[in-house]
Amino acid sequence: MFRRTFWFTTGVAAGVWATTKVNRKLAKLTPESLALQAADRAVIAGRKVKLFALDVRDGMAHREAALKDALGLNAAPPEPERHALPEQRRLVALEQHHTYNSFTRKEDH
Repeated sequence: MFRRTFWFTTGVAAGVWATTKVNRKLAKLTPESLALQAADRAVIAGRKVKLFALDVRDGMAHREAALKDALGLNAAPPEPERHALPEQRRLVALEQHHTYNSFTRKEDH
C-alpha cells in the first residue's frame, strides 16, 4: 500500500509540474506577451545604440583634440579689432525748422 501511495503522489507531482511548465510556455506565446517581449528588446537595443553613439562621440572629441594638439591648432584665435562706432548722424529733416503751416493739405496725408 505504501508503494501505491508513493507512486500516486509522485505521478500527481509530475503532472502538476508538467502542467505548470506547459501553461507558462503557452502564456509566453500569446500575441500580447510576444509584443511586450519585442518592445522590451527594442528598448534594450535602443539603449545599447545610444551608449554606442555616446562612446563614439567621446572618442571623436578625444581624437579631434589630439589632432589639434599635433597640428598646433589649439591656440586661441586672434581677437578681432574693435572699430569705433561712427559718429551719430542727424537727419536733415530734424535740422530744418518747419511749422505745420508750411505744409499743404496733400502733404499731410
